[in-house]
Amino acid sequence: MAVNSKKLAVYVLVVFVLYVIITDPAKAADYVQIGFEGISDAAKALGDFATWIANGGDS
Repeated sequence: MAVNSKKLAVYVLVVFVLYVIITDPAKAADYVQIGFEGISDAAKALGDFATWIANGGDS
């Protein structure tokens, strides 16, 4: 039953994404841009943290 729930959730998510893309492509592009900006910010923060650790944790 858990596998069917996962398949159903993925199916619903795919249908929703396709619906958003088809009905409002500009808003879908905004969502993608926001997502990539979030990933970029997270990667920068991880890089800053790794640099801080490599420098011995000094401010």
